[in-house]
Amino acid sequence: MTEQHSHQFDSHQFERGTDGPKVIVVGVDGSDSSLRAAAYAGGLARRQHALLAVVYVQPVMAAGAAFGAPVAETTDEIAENLVQQIREAAERVKGIFDVRWEFHTFRGDPYSGLVKAADELKADAVVVGASEQAGHRIIGSVAVRLVKAGRWPVTVVP
Repeated sequence: MTEQHSHQFDSHQFERGTDGPKVIVVGVDGSDSSLRAAAYAGGLARRQHALLAVVYVQPVMAAGAAFGAPVAETTDEIAENLVQQIREAAERVKGIFDVRWEFHTFRGDPYSGLVKAADELKADAVVVGASEQAGHRIIGSVAVRLVKAGRWPVTVVP
């Protein structure tokens, strides 16, 4: 006698009831790989009709590390330049591609800042550029740490 089992999965355990991501977080820091990640994430957001949340994580320097240099002003300037670059890119494709996007700045190290951003913005997916720093082969890149966190699908753009 064979016994038949029917397995029913609660879909809400695995996804939020959508056919794709509704909020895509992309980390940008001005590096070429992060700008490629932003372009890739923008295309993904357009195809999925998702909100693109562009996140810049402002580094927090130790008190003595700055040696009197106005670090906060420098990182604010980086954030402003990134917003300007993104606005210009959005203007160039306006009318061709319709992408809803927001820019957010978080403070901290890149990994913790992106985790906080993804949690607060209720990200369905996270996109980052591949690390361009040699030391990350030893201690692990932000991308690898995000993947190991296992909380969102992570796409790493070379």
